[in-house]
Amino acid sequence: MPDLKMPDINNVLIAGNVSSEPVLRKTANGAPVVNFCVASNRKYKDNSGIWRENVCHVGIIAWHTLAEKCIAVLHVGSSVLVDGELQSRNWKNEDGSSRSIVEIRARRIQFLEPSITHDLEEITGANSGEQHTDAKQDSLQEIGPTEFDFGYQNLKL
Repeated sequence: MPDLKMPDINNVLIAGNVSSEPVLRKTANGAPVVNFCVASNRKYKDNSGIWRENVCHVGIIAWHTLAEKCIAVLHVGSSVLVDGELQSRNWKNEDGSSRSIVEIRARRIQFLEPSITHDLEEITGANSGEQHTDAKQDSLQEIGPTEFDFGYQNLKL
């Protein structure tokens, strides 16, 4: 009998609203990274038939060009769809105590507000005369909005 191997799958897809202002910082070698939280609401009926709401706040981390786009257009309340993977980090606080966090490392972020989409077109070089050379972004634009955003473009959050 062949050995079974656990597949290497680590995918997360979450829709919600930005619940903390994005914070941009740079690594020692200058790479931009942004952190923010997304609140995702789950509505359900409890045992007595009353509608309840559970809010889950999830930390998001985005790097490089995606980080720069996030800091330029996102604010508390912005609606987003985040595709990424879970990652955990451990560190020591200033007082020496151990800390840890589990967050989503974003691969793609779909900005669900039309005004943000317009702002992004300006950021990617439409007004600055830059040549748009991001191959990944070009391929996403070619796919078309309904295929890339999984039908969430018109989602009301």
